[in-house]
Amino acid sequence: MIRSRRSIRQYLDKVPEDKLIQQILEAGSWAPSGLNNQPWRFVVINDKKTIGEVAKFTQYSKIIKDAPILIAVFLDGGSSYNRDKDLMAIGACIQNMLLEVHRLNLGACWLGEILNQKEQVEKCLKIEEDAELMAVITLGYPDEQITQGCRKTLKSLILKEI
Repeated sequence: MIRSRRSIRQYLDKVPEDKLIQQILEAGSWAPSGLNNQPWRFVVINDKKTIGEVAKFTQYSKIIKDAPILIAVFLDGGSSYNRDKDLMAIGACIQNMLLEVHRLNLGACWLGEILNQKEQVEKCLKIEEDAELMAVITLGYPDEQITQGCRKTLKSLILKEI
């Protein structure tokens, strides 16, 4: 699953069922977090007008506009106890969701560039001050060929063996 998952940027005009979206969120909620504080919060967006508004805040607007569903992932400041650890936990949460998306034969793309305008996205979505945008994930049924992935050699990634 890990090796065959890919970022999907083109989607069929078909909305994933609510039960599948719930399964994806559930997978995210099972990520590890320091003190089990579970600092992630989600906003599921399926309204085309709102999707179009969110798309204005990134150079990847076409990917967002073409997606049937968006999942905005937030850090809940009220449950945060250590920002570094909470950021890692949210990364694990997102990875869990991406793997579940793949398992369900759906497609998703984790968009981070939108964070350059996260305050505007938060305002657009009417999010309270205590929640900070961490990512927007596009979600839908893939409408593109899945390519083979490639990675750097493991040897090139190891800094030192002691």
